Amino acid sequence: MPSVSPKVRSRAGLALLFLLGAAGLFWITLPSAKRLRTTNPASTALIEARAREAKERGRPPRRNQHWVPLSHISPWLQRAVVNSEDARFFEHDGIDMEQTKIALTSAVEDGRFTRGASTITQQLAKNLWLGEERTLWRKAREAILARRLEALGKPRILELYLNVVEWGPGIYGGQAAAEHYYERPAAYLSREQAARLAACLPAPRRRTPQRMNAYGGKILRRM
Repeated sequence: MPSVSPKVRSRAGLALLFLLGAAGLFWITLPSAKRLRTTNPASTALIEARAREAKERGRPPRRNQHWVPLSHISPWLQRAVVNSEDARFFEHDGIDMEQTKIALTSAVEDGRFTRGASTITQQLAKNLWLGEERTLWRKAREAILARRLEALGKPRILELYLNVVEWGPGIYGGQAAAEHYYERPAAYLSREQAARLAACLPAPRRRTPQRMNAYGGKILRRM
């Protein structure tokens, strides 16, 4: 077996040090989720992105959002969103590995993410910190941040998600959505209303609960 020259070993060592340094920098520059254990975020990356979009169009930013604890959000809405967005939410550790592998394979073939595989925890990470960019780099950051969010516990993750998720143009969170679409607090949403609201989430700026009869019915059957 031929010996490796000192020059080659030196270059390999420098390359390894560079990779380790880059990985360390990548890790420490990502935001911490610890403060979210007791503090609600003042804004999110998605809300800020929507505000920029509005200003670019010469329109004032719209933000209808009212924070409420999870106990003030109808159990029907909680169940509908979990069944619609992430049926294994209470079983996984923030990442659904099977769906992620399928999405990664598709992304490598297409050069970008064209299908969803995000859990509620990953969607929360994207919403809070990353915006809507669809790249492998963003997906890597999303996975690490999802792991960090999992330390908050499932109830807190669901509470955060249901208070920041977009539910229409300028509408964020279940309380604002319930008031806007049904003129009632989120705590008093019926089973059918909850299912229709959950049916909007894959495309909240194009869908309204009133148009979600078929998909809302599918979510009702899952519930």
